[in-house]
Amino acid sequence: MSSPDRGEVWLVDLGYVAKVRPCLVVSIPARMQDRALATLVPHTTKPRGSRFEVDVKVRFLKPGAFDVQNLVTIPHAKLLRKLGELDSEQLSQVEDV
Repeated sequence: MSSPDRGEVWLVDLGYVAKVRPCLVVSIPARMQDRALATLVPHTTKPRGSRFEVDVKVRFLKPGAFDVQNLVTIPHAKLLRKLGELDSEQLSQVEDV
């Protein structure tokens, strides 16, 4: 599998507790094959109103927010499929939190 690109949204298996959910890739692509990890911001459809939740509207996701406070790093093997990607303005909204 090739390295996911920053700004892409993937469906990810985050394990038993966190479920399978969309996540935004915020890591830079791995230059070495040994580092097959991606840093992600999970998307939730049940925001709690935290200032760390960023509402980004895209047609390929249900209404909700990216929860910047819950960054996760996972192996590429947990990435199930690419859902889409954010444009540069939307990615900046998440990065600015």
